[in-house]
Amino acid sequence: MHQSSGRWRLGLALSLLTVFLWGILPIALTVTLQALDVYTVIWFRFSVSFALLAVYLGVQGKLPTREQLRSTSWKLLAIATIFLAMNYFLFLQGLALTSPANAEVVIQFSSVFLGLGGLVIFKERYQLYQWIGVSIFTLGYVLFFHEQLTNLITAHNVYLYGSSLIVLGAAAWAIYALAQKQLLQSLSSAQIMLIVYGGCAFLFTPFATSKTIFTLSNLHLNTLLFCALNTLIAYGAFAESLAHWEASRVSAVLALAPIVTLITVWAISVITPSLILPEKLTLVGVLGAVLVVTGAAAIALGKAE
Repeated sequence: MHQSSGRWRLGLALSLLTVFLWGILPIALTVTLQALDVYTVIWFRFSVSFALLAVYLGVQGKLPTREQLRSTSWKLLAIATIFLAMNYFLFLQGLALTSPANAEVVIQFSSVFLGLGGLVIFKERYQLYQWIGVSIFTLGYVLFFHEQLTNLITAHNVYLYGSSLIVLGAAAWAIYALAQKQLLQSLSSAQIMLIVYGGCAFLFTPFATSKTIFTLSNLHLNTLLFCALNTLIAYGAFAESLAHWEASRVSAVLALAPIVTLITVWAISVITPSLILPEKLTLVGVLGAVLVVTGAAAIALGKAE
């Protein structure tokens, strides 16, 4: 099994960068989906990420060698590729049927699934106060997203269906992430992502309508480009964080992404109300946010047994 490098500060910094980028991503995707279909958005993101990463690794002389590819588990690479593609598709479909805040709340099941996978598969362990952190973290989520969770219970079938798709997407992402961590034994994180991006772009090519990209307005084209760059940088940071930190603790930090989403939604709704609808945040929600951050910190910063 892959062992982390122990450079936990670097792992934490990379995880926080991923949190910020993933926190603002649902908003950019919501805007992009106003003008493009799901398949084309996904294909473009993977294609651009693959091309840019290939150029970078080529210039650095770090493209995968034949020896590395021969020693790599192609079954794990196939699993990582297929399940990341599923995650992108299910998340975007669910986002189109719900809202950025709801999508970012529900996709946090991925952190739970990843954390459980790290504990079970990689034999990572929590200390007692870290389990207490899990309890605080869970309570914080219930308070912070009380209105969103209420919507899930009282919502129409379309909203519930969209949320269900996102839960499935979260499970797919956790499987991808665990495969990614194990692949680090034979390939670097960037090399793994190059192969995965290329495979995902290939899978979505038959369904994409690339011609529509040339008809986009400046707003939608810029948000599409941002989504593509977000894919490259965020997943690069996430993949590298797994090389330096335990999967269970990376997952705890990633669970902070919804807070970034709600803050960004609020800011954009104030600046341009016609673009994104605001999310309501009560005093109970603020208390929940504090508990979420406290619980995540207790989980992430604790020392391994």
